[in-house]
Amino acid sequence: MSTAASLATTTSGADLLLWVAFPYICLAVFTVGHIWRYRQDQFGWTSRTSQLLEHRWLRWGSPLFHLGAFMVIGGHVVGLAVPASWTEAAGISEHQYHTTAVWAGSVAGVAMVTGLGMLCARRLLTRRIRLGTDRSDKFLFPLLSATVLLGITATAAHNVFGPGYDYRETISVWFRGIFTLQPQPEAITGAPLLFQLHALTACLLFAAWPFTRLVHVWSVPIGYLARPYLVYRRRTNTPVAPARARRSARRAA
Repeated sequence: MSTAASLATTTSGADLLLWVAFPYICLAVFTVGHIWRYRQDQFGWTSRTSQLLEHRWLRWGSPLFHLGAFMVIGGHVVGLAVPASWTEAAGISEHQYHTTAVWAGSVAGVAMVTGLGMLCARRLLTRRIRLGTDRSDKFLFPLLSATVLLGITATAAHNVFGPGYDYRETISVWFRGIFTLQPQPEAITGAPLLFQLHALTACLLFAAWPFTRLVHVWSVPIGYLARPYLVYRRRTNTPVAPARARRSARRAA
């Protein structure tokens, strides 16, 4: 029996649509969308900063969100892309891995949620920023919030306060199968609902990525590290000397 036939006998059509077709469609939109955006809208390839409009909330919200996001991304790379056999070969036991993942993930999640909450509140409560919010932001912020909250809720419900769930044996297998072109939808169909919803919203976030401000992630300002400082000087209105003012008045007469 072929691989396709074997897969069809173990999974339903809805599972194939959700866990094979939908992720590949989102990845295709992610790739083609970035190419289109770069070719058609290079001037819009920015985070559209609003620091000049409001900076008190941004001063704390942006660092917390970005620091938490980097930690969360790093945790997802290790947890989803790296097989458990690799970490065990490196001398990291399953207990050590899960303990570190839960506590480090909790700290990263709290930082990310706090920062994202401050940024969302800033956008809603500051009138000038709210007026500058376009349609892509109105779609991005709720989707990003849903993805983050679903991931944190799933982790808290099953691995912090619950009996524990080893996603490396199921969701990670499905995730790696997508990128190795050997999809295994049956690996995720039995996962808890919160993890499934988190995976689906993450796929949708990847599809929306090239059409939102998230594209600025790929424009890391490496050149700023070696660029000389910019010197800003305040312009002051110096009073004109009385004699000089009289000479100017005589010339005008």
